[in-house]
Amino acid sequence: MVTGSVLAAPQAVADDRQTAVVSLGDSAMSGEGAGDYEPGTRGENGNWCHRSVNSMIHRTQLAERTFNLACSGADSANVSLADTTHYTEGSQARRLIDIARTYRVTMVIVQIGANDEPAFADTLVGCIKEWFNPFSSGCAPKLRQQWPGRLAAMAPRVENALADVKSAMRQAGYSDSGYSLVLTSYASPLTEKMDRVLHGPQGCPFKINDAKYGRTEAVPQFNEALRGVASRSGARFLDFSRATEGREACSGGSNSSNEWQRRITVDPYALVYGGLDAIGIHLAQESFHPNAAAHGQLGRCVTQFVNSGADSARCLAGADGNLNAVA
Repeated sequence: MVTGSVLAAPQAVADDRQTAVVSLGDSAMSGEGAGDYEPGTRGENGNWCHRSVNSMIHRTQLAERTFNLACSGADSANVSLADTTHYTEGSQARRLIDIARTYRVTMVIVQIGANDEPAFADTLVGCIKEWFNPFSSGCAPKLRQQWPGRLAAMAPRVENALADVKSAMRQAGYSDSGYSLVLTSYASPLTEKMDRVLHGPQGCPFKINDAKYGRTEAVPQFNEALRGVASRSGARFLDFSRATEGREACSGGSNSSNEWQRRITVDPYALVYGGLDAIGIHLAQESFHPNAAAHGQLGRCVTQFVNSGADSARCLAGADGNLNAVA
């Protein structure tokens, strides 16, 4: 009689760590404009990251924990594994490694590129200067020539950042299929559909044609450049380009209550926390960024998108006014 023993197959060890989702990127992801910034990021000791407790990552319903590593003003290098420092903080991807080892990260969402060659803040300031010149044809004619080249120069920087995010997750023990990597684009902060006479004093000092160029050309082109980056990087893509459509800064004329983008905003608390360092751009740092209401809606759209399993989608307002992820 032949005897033997049957060995049970080894059982996979259950991962009982808390689940988490993590955001990386710049001001649009940190929650700039959404208020209620985390202590230590409000200008204290030179840290102006402005990470808001209202940021979209904290408004998702995808995991037990949410972590926001994004920092206002960050560029692609600051997200990457490079040895850089921005507003006193080091690499976002390096900090991701520690979180991913402690928690079971199911999604990493990245929004980056605006502070590379597109130079979002400087571009807006340049356009504002053109508004003050009654003889100027605006900033659009010059930008229309420069913009494609700027986007082409930006794309490889964002690709490198995403590659480093994937490398960071591998260092933390994850396979590329072990979590969802999402890249988002940006919502247009401006519209030409504002009071043609009073929009400047109402907080949007831009020439109408410049605002139209931004909404109908610059932002869509930016979106398509990032879509290409996502495709080449193996990331899922979420299109924010029309997310605040109809609710841009100054779209409400004299009534801003239903807008999802900040108009020019001066924050007196910047002086309280940042002292004299606040004088200058930091006083108006919140301007032309999604507000708390917008981040609530963006978090809703991110949740729908990730749960859908789709490779790409657009965040569009439905008949009830809420944002939905539309494949």
